[in-house]
Amino acid sequence: MPQDDAEALAWQRKAARNANKRGVTEDYSQALARSRKAAEKGDPREMTNLGFMYERGLGVAKDDAQAVAWYRNAAEKGDPTGMRDLGGMYLRGRGVTRDVAQAVVWFRKAAEKGDASGMSNLGQMYANGLGVAKDDAQAVAWYRKAAVKGNLLGIVSLGFMYEKGRGVAKDDSEAVAWYRQSRREW
Repeated sequence: MPQDDAEALAWQRKAARNANKRGVTEDYSQALARSRKAAEKGDPREMTNLGFMYERGLGVAKDDAQAVAWYRNAAEKGDPTGMRDLGGMYLRGRGVTRDVAQAVVWFRKAAEKGDASGMSNLGQMYANGLGVAKDDAQAVAWYRKAAVKGNLLGIVSLGFMYEKGRGVAKDDSEAVAWYRQSRREW
């Protein structure tokens, strides 16, 4: 890992450890500077981190448009977390016009790259018919992929689908097994 990336990661970890303490802004400011330097050199993971910092206002004024720009840069360079986070911005209409179809596009790209949260988000889109035709079987398939990776939303959602018999045969024992698994992951 290049020195700038390692330093940015160290500052982000320090900021996270100090999240409940006073004076944390300075830690995030340092992380922001180091992430920006690495992102400007083309590191897609740091582009995603920078987008997250803009989205949350960590070390910088909150700016959804900047968050979207950095997430898009990361996504276009193949970063699955950037893809998923860009999908989230489209879903919520933050920094971009709300577009659930675009949210599905980016969640799918993240999911296909192995991002467990992208998988569970895509499952939610199918379960609720957002940007795609409602399809409980597809929702179950994506929830299962996310659940196998230990994603809490995927695990709980899969349990729910078994409990309600949506996309799978109703099976209370299978639902309970997934709900118990969620407690272990929590």
